[in-house]
Amino acid sequence: MNAPQIELRGVTWNHTRGVLPMVATAQRFEELHPNVRITWEKRSLQAFADEPIDALAARFDLLVIDHPWAGFAARSGVIVPLDEWLPAEFLADQERQSVGRSHESYRSDGKQVALAIDAATPVASARGDLFAAAGLEVPDTWTALVELATHGRVAVPSIPQDTLMNFYMLCSTLGEDVCTTPDEVVTADTGHEALGMLRELSTHLAPWCFDANPIRVYERMTQTDDAWYCPFAYGYANYARAGYARRVLTFMDTVHLGDHGRLRTTLGGTGLAISASSPHKELAAEYARYVASPEMQAGYYVDMGGQPGHRTAWVSDRVNELTAGYFAKTLPTLDRAYLRPRYDGHMYFQDRAGAPIREYLMHGGDEAQLLRELNELYRESLGITSAGA
Repeated sequence: MNAPQIELRGVTWNHTRGVLPMVATAQRFEELHPNVRITWEKRSLQAFADEPIDALAARFDLLVIDHPWAGFAARSGVIVPLDEWLPAEFLADQERQSVGRSHESYRSDGKQVALAIDAATPVASARGDLFAAAGLEVPDTWTALVELATHGRVAVPSIPQDTLMNFYMLCSTLGEDVCTTPDEVVTADTGHEALGMLRELSTHLAPWCFDANPIRVYERMTQTDDAWYCPFAYGYANYARAGYARRVLTFMDTVHLGDHGRLRTTLGGTGLAISASSPHKELAAEYARYVASPEMQAGYYVDMGGQPGHRTAWVSDRVNELTAGYFAKTLPTLDRAYLRPRYDGHMYFQDRAGAPIREYLMHGGDEAQLLRELNELYRESLGITSAGA
């Protein structure tokens, strides 16, 4: 008699990197477990960043999540602590082999709420063929970046979400992480300097950049010859692979900012979490362990277009051969990446703070007033918790 069918439902984000490895690993897991069916649904990149995970956890067993949700997930209880469902030695390996602070980013209040199956931070990318044809060097300093931008060769994703992450990046690079005190996002001096630098660069960007996320920037760079260089956008190894797009991008570390060193960009990536409402938590945990294992991460997962979170994949010669050295070239950027705030309530700030910064970058304005607005949003966010929401 056939074993009863068990069904797991998952939700991920709508890009080759987000969808294909999950569908592929689910298919292979089903082949190894004939009584299991795993179906994956997809949502837009913006919905991935914005949609509350409590609503998703009510409908899905498995969730691919963004780490700023970690604080809410830990305190609300809508996501299960993986410490209770996975062996301690497995989680210890995940921590040891983390790319930068990716594993840590999904830990809050002593609970591991997701496995870092995907690692990313803004990195630099270039159309090497266009630079070579023009006999030009790719920028390696902020000054050279701004100079290239004056010639219309630079693109930066500048929708509100990415604009905010770029603001975090510059504040951190200048020596001050954001949201470390209860009163202000950042000191006035650092805030003014970071905003001024972004504004100077933004005055040379094409208007389409202000409606573009990283995917749109990469598509524009590979499908047209409009932009030659992007100084910071969440990296996508797919665009370094031959045959994926019209042209291949070369990825690299970010530019130097004088004595401050290379830019310290804001960590991204995705984690695989399990809903507390799932009736099949043990099986879901087995699948999550399967996806996050070093063998899968450096093998089938990356072969299917994924961007692994396990360090063995990033240092693998085979994986780097597939991606023109993407992982080896950008690993230093990941390892020093800034881990943005994850307190329960920060999503309130993250969802609202990017728009006024973007408006300032497009049209200018009063920096002091903008910083006051950001501080007000921040103080409001400190009172927005899962218990009080």
